[in-house]
Parts: sequence; C-alpha cells; structure tokens
Amino acid sequence: MDKVNKMEVMAIPKLIANVSVPLMASMLVQSLYNIVDGIYVSRINENALTATSLAYSAQMLMLAVAVGTGVGVNSLLSRNLGRHDLKAVNQVAVNGLFLAIVCSIIFMVFGYFGSERFLSMFTDDAEILELGVQYLTICMVGCCGIFLATTGERLLQATGNTFLSMAAQTLGAVTNIVLDPILIFGMFRLPSMGIRGAAIATIMGQFVAAIAALGLNKVKNEEIHFEFRGFRPDGRIIKDVYVVGFPTMLTQMMGSFMMICMNRLLIDFSSAAVAFYGVYYKLWTFVYMPVSGLAQGQIPIVGYNYGAGKKDRIMETFKVTLAVAVLIMLIGTILFQAFPAQLLGLYKAGDEMMRIGVRGLKIISLTFPLAAVTITIGFCGSGMGNGLLSMIGTLLRQLVVLVPFSYYFATAIGLEYTWYAAWISESLAMIYAMLHFRQVYIRKIKSL
Repeated sequence: MDKVNKMEVMAIPKLIANVSVPLMASMLVQSLYNIVDGIYVSRINENALTATSLAYSAQMLMLAVAVGTGVGVNSLLSRNLGRHDLKAVNQVAVNGLFLAIVCSIIFMVFGYFGSERFLSMFTDDAEILELGVQYLTICMVGCCGIFLATTGERLLQATGNTFLSMAAQTLGAVTNIVLDPILIFGMFRLPSMGIRGAAIATIMGQFVAAIAALGLNKVKNEEIHFEFRGFRPDGRIIKDVYVVGFPTMLTQMMGSFMMICMNRLLIDFSSAAVAFYGVYYKLWTFVYMPVSGLAQGQIPIVGYNYGAGKKDRIMETFKVTLAVAVLIMLIGTILFQAFPAQLLGLYKAGDEMMRIGVRGLKIISLTFPLAAVTITIGFCGSGMGNGLLSMIGTLLRQLVVLVPFSYYFATAIGLEYTWYAAWISESLAMIYAMLHFRQVYIRKIKSL
C-alpha cells in the first residue's frame, strides 16, 4: 500500500498513530530543553530561576522565527517533491539554510547588544538582571544551532523521514540533560559555571541536534542534495517560504508576547510570581506539546481526504484526535491538581513561590481540556486550508483576552485572582472555535 492510498484507506486510529506519534515525540523532546534548564537552575537560587523565566520570552521569540521559517521550507519543499522537481528541491533546501543563518545573525546581534536592555524592562533587581543577561546573551549569541537544527529537522520531515527528525531532536535534548549538571555545578574537574553553564549546555545541545539533522540529511536523505556552487538567494523562494511560514511564526510569537506581558505585570508584585509563571509555562508545554503534535497530525490526513471528498474520514479523524487530545489534557489536569507542590518542588520553590504557585496551578489546570478542543479544531481547519482558525484561537487564548483580564484581576482584586483570567480566555477561545468549525462543516464538509 503506497503512502497516498494509506491516507485514503488505512483505519483512522492507526493512521493517526502512524502520522502523529513521531510529531508528538519530537515536540515533547523539544519542550525538554527549558524544563531541564529550569530544574537545574533552580538549584542555584530562586533569583536565577526568575532570571531564566524573564529570558524565556526572548527564547520563545527566537524559536517562533525558527519554526515558522522551517514550516515554510517544509511546505515548499514538499510541493516540489510532489512535482518531482529535484532541482527546485535543492534550491529550496539551500535557501532554507541561508535563511537559518540570516535569522541567526539577527538574533546574535540582538543578544549581544540588546539582552540587558530587554531584561531591564522587567526588573531593576541587580542580581536577577545580571543573571538574566549572562544567560540570555549566551543563548542568543549561540543561537545558530537552534535555527540550523530546526531547518534540518523540517527537511527530514518534508521527505517523510520523521523518525530521523525525532532522533536528531532526542540526541540534542539528551546532550543538554547530561551537560546541565556538569557545567552548572562543575563536575569531572570542570569549573562550576552556574547560570552560564545552563546556557552553554542549551546551545551545545542545539548544535548537536543541528549536526545530527544536517548529517542525516546528507547521508540518509536521497531526495535532497545540498549544492551550494553558484548559490544566490532566490527572492521568489524566500517569499514563498514566508507566505506559508509567517502565520505559523505569528502564532508561535503569541506565546512570547504573552510571556512578556505577564512578566511585566507580575514583576510589580514579586519576583516569586514571575518565577512561578515561568515554571508553570514550562510544565504546561510538557502537556501541550504532545497535544499540539497530535493535532498537527490531522493536517495531512484531513487535507488528503478533503481533496478526495471523503467526509466520513475527515470527521472520524477529527473525533478520534479530539478524544485523545482531551484525554491527554485531562491527565495533565489530574497531575496538576493532585501534585502541585511536588511539581513546584522540582524547581526548589520557596515559601512565597509555593504559596502563589499551588493555588495558581490548581486554578489554571482546570482549563486544559478546553484548550484541547480549541487546538484540535484549529489544526483540523488548517488541513482544509483555513489557517486563520488556528491563529485566531491562539490569539484569544494567549493574548487578546488573557492579558487584559489578568491585569484587571491582579490590580483590581489581587494577585491570587490573576489565574482566573485563564478560565475566561480558554472558554471564549473554545466557543469561538466551535462556532467557526460549525460554519466550516456547513460550507466545506457537509456537501462532500
């Protein structure tokens, strides 16, 4: 059975597992970088944890650009592969690497000259600022690894080598996990580098992932041959990359903007509140990333069967994905409800952070199943060519509703009520997604 027929005839649960599991695993591995950094950094002191939480929004912005560019390269390369235009495939691949390097240079310059100015927007605490500048400067000056790794992994995914892409990401994550305690605390006769060690471990993990991804493309990816002789940037290819990649980039950036706004709000109350929110977001990504990978797995399945006019397979794909996504989120909710102190304990939470965080985790985690609905509907719409559904749902969840209500609750009622803003933002986003999906069903699916 060839790949095209598989999309049309394979049992939907098996097909979803076949397509989505590598994506879920890859995105879960991706979330490990900052989770592990935070756990080890918290062993330095709470100010170090706060510093990395403030720096995290800039790292998310960098990742958004890397992922958006990679998605655009993936899409354009896949289409050229479908046309069997191998010359165009190579041109897309080398232009993708060129864009990765250009984006790296932009963030390297920002990191070297702008890290202190960026972090000073959130705090005037000398120790937090110094630690944050040390961490963020290293992460951004050494950011070439994350851009090259993301591009290399997307090239593998575009040609169907999802397992190899997952292997490259896993190798990078393992490198980071192993190096973190060695460099932070000074093991095997190496000097103790503190927060600088955490940053170095992160960029070394990213470079290992980049070398692995590009090496696997060179050795295993028969469709792509990197030919740089006579290379010149192709404006048409670059435009086509960002026509597809920019909406994804913008969607990813919303998380960064949300963190910037929330950090600015919370720092006026206490650094412990900022540290907690950074920890919460890292823990949340560990639940969110598998759901996002699962939901993204709908895109090729829904897209193929929409083109083939198979309404029943589209709806079965959506229903199975939604059920599994809600189940994963419910498990996350149960864990956050049952073990909030233990989860915060991984990050050596002090008394104030524990007081703020236990209540915060219990309140926010009740919204996880609502987010599963919004995310699943959004990516199902993307499979039928409606990228706005996912983008607007994310905008409502993470920025337009969440931030203003968080500000209102925190300033008008009290910090402990800030977290209830998530109830409003997730509920409104889910209602929007459901109403919009009903329209999509009537206009696009029902008549198939």
